[in-house]
Amino acid sequence: MKDIDDTRAPLMEHLIELRRRLLWSFAALGAAFALCMYFARPIFAFLVQPLLRAGQGKIIYTDIFEAFFAEIKVAFFAAIMLAFPIMAAQLWQFVAPGLYAKEKRAFLPFLLITPVLFLSGAALAYYVAMPLALHFLLGYTGNVGGIRQEALPAVGNYLSFVTKFLFGFGVAFLLPVLLMLLERAGLVTRLQLKAGRRYAIVGAFAIAAVLTPPDVFSQLLLAIPLVLLYELALIAIWFTEKRRAREAGLEAKA
Repeated sequence: MKDIDDTRAPLMEHLIELRRRLLWSFAALGAAFALCMYFARPIFAFLVQPLLRAGQGKIIYTDIFEAFFAEIKVAFFAAIMLAFPIMAAQLWQFVAPGLYAKEKRAFLPFLLITPVLFLSGAALAYYVAMPLALHFLLGYTGNVGGIRQEALPAVGNYLSFVTKFLFGFGVAFLLPVLLMLLERAGLVTRLQLKAGRRYAIVGAFAIAAVLTPPDVFSQLLLAIPLVLLYELALIAIWFTEKRRAREAGLEAKA
């Protein structure tokens, strides 16, 4: 049994180790928050670029504290993104000693691909979906019955809009990781996922309807990648099944 660590630490030592990992994670988050708080305005300037490209050159705040709390939210939002690799590494270091060598090789790629997929979804939201959605939503300005209708987005409202898009698209792009982990845990099989494809497509459009504005084009920008990611997960699971079968055959011969 050399594949797994020989540690036989009692429960208290495991709790102390968990506390130490959590402290490192909170310390990384705190340091990232302090750094991002210093650069909160440049970060917010980056986040408002889709609004600027959509033709809106003004943003307001009506509550005295709204702009201040918006900067705190921006800093916290950026700090989570910045500190995530360290927090994930601490989680891995806590869990890894209890895993066999095969399990480490199986789960480590999921940990590494998670930030890549999340950033890919956030990038799609920032560079494609948000400008199109803002262009549609700001298209209601103009004269309505002789009255000038003008869009004056508030700081807090726009920040909620941005974080919803970025986190929504980022988390949605983790679908392959989730499906592969469920298959690895034995909760679902590739055949079950394949048989449930039609329900997955309906679910993808339902998620897109919740996370995007009501226009069809914005919903398609999220729904279509979700369907493609579902198919990608099926292909990846097929490859892992072939590899496990090949490894099992080699072990049987040995």
